[in-house]
Amino acid sequence: MSGKKPPSKGVTRSLSVKLKNAHKRSPAQKAWLMRQLNDPYVAAAQAQGYRSRAAFKLIELDDKFHLITKGCKVVDLGAAPGGWSQVAVARGAGRVVGVDLLPVDPVAGAEIILGDFNDPELPGRLAEMMGGKADLVLSDMAPNTTGHAATDHLRIIALAELALEFALQILAPGGAFVAKVFQGGTEQAMQAPMKRCFATVRHAKPPASRKDSSELYVVATGYRPAQP
Repeated sequence: MSGKKPPSKGVTRSLSVKLKNAHKRSPAQKAWLMRQLNDPYVAAAQAQGYRSRAAFKLIELDDKFHLITKGCKVVDLGAAPGGWSQVAVARGAGRVVGVDLLPVDPVAGAEIILGDFNDPELPGRLAEMMGGKADLVLSDMAPNTTGHAATDHLRIIALAELALEFALQILAPGGAFVAKVFQGGTEQAMQAPMKRCFATVRHAKPPASRKDSSELYVVATGYRPAQP
């Protein structure tokens, strides 16, 4: 084990694991499997019962920005496979509702909606389910990548902007919004409209984000609804 500080609580570096039957796999398969086998976050997620290593991204963002408060109401957009909903429940949220086009296995303490967050009826349905507006809207959504960096960046920014439009409909005053974006320049363009609606807008790359990944998270807190 290295002498470096663990990247997150409960996450430790392990010795490199070698891949069995490597000759039967393609180079891409080998690279992916080796990364998974030697990723401390993957091992920690399995040990702690989280459905994916991405759970630690939310844990680290929450440690830094204190997003999940006891009893708060949380909406998790693009919830599959359910790791972020698990974290919200574990950290004391009072109501957690996940939304995804893909089926999600039941998450203890959370409710899951199979559907499209762009459905115009969804904000009202969520408010009814939660007994009011949300305190936190989370989006770890990402479109299928094309391999073309500029195209992929524009696509994820467009998705994040849709998530923001949704959040502005469902958030209570003082609420917070978190969404995945990719580095590439236009993520800064989201800040102008967000700064009109939130007291603080920041970008963060949690340690659980792989170093070779261009992903960032935009974190907006202190929602201020527009005055009529």
